[in-house]
Amino acid sequence: KRLQAEARQLAKDHVQALAAAIINAEALAAEIAEGGDAYPPGIRDLARRFAEDAEAKVQTLEAIAART
Repeated sequence: KRLQAEARQLAKDHVQALAAAIINAEALAAEIAEGGDAYPPGIRDLARRFAEDAEAKVQTLEAIAART
């Protein structure tokens, strides 16, 4: 039982680390999206779309993790 509890905690820690990484990537993507002509238009657009979608992905991760 102790090993199962440790495995569950490790899994929760991984999910939290993933959420934090997505949040960091979202901030970087937002900077690129607003970077003007320093970045090619296709990259700015992709970064903008990623930044828009990232928050929803984090909320989904957290909601699923909360059910377990």
